Amino acid sequence: MKNNIKTLRKAQKFSQDELAQAAGVTRQTINAIENDKYDPSLELAFKLASILLVRVDELFLWHKENL
Repeated sequence: MKNNIKTLRKAQKFSQDELAQAAGVTRQTINAIENDKYDPSLELAFKLASILLVRVDELFLWHKENL
């Protein structure tokens, strides 16, 4: 699933490591999510949205083609 995490993270001047620490995951997890190699759990998606001060639907881009 496509996402805006990298753009939002950089806009708020978070490193991958800082975002990972705030969310309680590894930097590798953030990297994998940003590169569309891993879809986070619903709980992690809400944590990331909260940290980045956006709604979950602003963080992840859903398209009909994803079905």
